[in-house]
Amino acid sequence: MADPISRQLDNIQSMLVRGQRNLRMERHSLVLWGLGGAGLFLSSDLVFTAEQIPDTTQRALVWLVFIALVLGGAGYADWHLTRRVKAARDETWSFIHRQVVKLMWLLMGIGALFTFATFFFGGAYMLCTVWLVLIGLALYVHGLFSEEVLEWAGGIIIAIGVAGLAARLPFETMKWIAASVFGLGLPMLSGLLDHGRERPFALRLAQAAGWTVLVLAAPLAGHRYASAQLPPEVPVTPLDTYRSGADLSGLRIVGLPAGTRVPVRVEVSGDLFRPAADAILPLTLDQPLEILVRDGQPTGDVRAPGGPWRLARETHWISIPWMRASLDPTHGPQVESALEVNFQGGNARRH
Repeated sequence: MADPISRQLDNIQSMLVRGQRNLRMERHSLVLWGLGGAGLFLSSDLVFTAEQIPDTTQRALVWLVFIALVLGGAGYADWHLTRRVKAARDETWSFIHRQVVKLMWLLMGIGALFTFATFFFGGAYMLCTVWLVLIGLALYVHGLFSEEVLEWAGGIIIAIGVAGLAARLPFETMKWIAASVFGLGLPMLSGLLDHGRERPFALRLAQAAGWTVLVLAAPLAGHRYASAQLPPEVPVTPLDTYRSGADLSGLRIVGLPAGTRVPVRVEVSGDLFRPAADAILPLTLDQPLEILVRDGQPTGDVRAPGGPWRLARETHWISIPWMRASLDPTHGPQVESALEVNFQGGNARRH
């Protein structure tokens, strides 16, 4: 008698759970949104770059349209396929499901607008974190009404984004992590969907741990491999010799001695200050530096003499802690600011 009663109780509990979690995340939804997001991250260095579109406003508008097309295409394909699947199962769109879909679109719209705003107001170093938090929040909210595994994954994605920002990981590293979360993590997550069934905590913990390891292992291993591809060693050319040479072709390491003046040319625009060709901030190197140059153009690899190579775009060297304006009878109007540049804080490409 115990077995039939237990089965009945299990059936009743299953019905209650399905009533509480009355949504269903379709597998194709995770695949479409994941591939769309990963494609945006992976193409960011290839299309619509500053070299291709020098004007910032035009580049920002092009990227806004590009993001809208990619995410809009993924959203439309998701809606069309979901409608067809629901029709085949003779299901209707519930009120809660419609509201969750609206929230998803709202969060993706916020991400697109934040990306657009970074072209004018800065903060691009937080771009990957913002997108991870937004997609994590979307999955977590959806999981509250559908799949418990989505709650776990959403919380983990939010934690990954916040932890990367708190650890000050280089933007390139965060970009590959974000691409992996979207392109690898979301399709993998589609395979863990179990139609809202209750699972033991130990099983959920194992699924979450395995998913996290796979999502993080791929980009970190790829980034480590790329960092291990060191520039070839060639003789160091002193700056004076390099400047006097007529042939700049090929790969060279140019040595800049301490005391070298490095003028920083500032492009002034807007309607308050008059553009000036002589707006230059004169800086002087306090320590020697070696720069890798290919055909007369720096590759972005720099190092202290005899030290490890560092990739300039993967470092957090420069910060402006404060800026203030003053007006006094002695000096007249002036703007003061602090510029902090820490070379030793960069990430080494070789140890």
